[in-house]
Amino acid sequence: MAAHDPHDHQAPEPPAPLQVLHLDPAFAVVDKPAGLMVHDSALARGETDFAADRLRAQFGRPVFLVHRLDRATSGCLLLAFDRDAASALGKALMGGEVRKDYWAVCRGWPAETAFTIDHPLDGGPGKPQKKPAITEFEVLDRCELDLPSAGFPTSRYALLRATPVTGRFRQIRRHLKHLSHHLIGDTSHGDGRHNRAFRMLGIHRMLLHARRLAFPHPLSGLPVEAIAPVDAEFARAIALFRHGDDDANA
Repeated sequence: MAAHDPHDHQAPEPPAPLQVLHLDPAFAVVDKPAGLMVHDSALARGETDFAADRLRAQFGRPVFLVHRLDRATSGCLLLAFDRDAASALGKALMGGEVRKDYWAVCRGWPAETAFTIDHPLDGGPGKPQKKPAITEFEVLDRCELDLPSAGFPTSRYALLRATPVTGRFRQIRRHLKHLSHHLIGDTSHGDGRHNRAFRMLGIHRMLLHARRLAFPHPLSGLPVEAIAPVDAEFARAIALFRHGDDDANA
């Protein structure tokens, strides 16, 4: 009879803790990886791994999510450790005092370097009522790659800074689709041809990253800023832009 191997039934390794970008007694900003759902919802479809659960275990205390990020989006996620801080930060968010800057890679070159999209959006599945939706965009860099597309020998892409003024369902992704400058890697609202081209370059994720979060401290009012580094795949995408400005290549 074979000897029992104690390693046969070892418990799986616990997930790695999320990187903490800013820590305060009342709140924290963490770096959510792409592919991790923030919390359980109707979109979970049997998923059991959620950022909220990981963070409760990581900090050893209750957490209150102040805002959300899509599963495929990485970057700055704000949470509070008590209801009072959550309420204060939530009011700051609703009052436009929280600035959220995202990096995004889209197909094509927008005509203007800086522009604003004011295009109403519904609330997602089961929420057909449209509400105002505004996103400010800035082109950080452009590139042209030897990827044939739509009869052209090359394809053009832009690295954008996107700053949502409102907070609608998948707002940045849907506003880019409205412009026909689809977000790369977006399987719901993107362009499959360009998504496939980037997968051939080893970039399989959606290229939307919550780069920066800035807001007043809920008690002192002093400015708080958190910046999330990009992961390896997003860095590979940024490397395609040969002559980016210092901010885009930070």
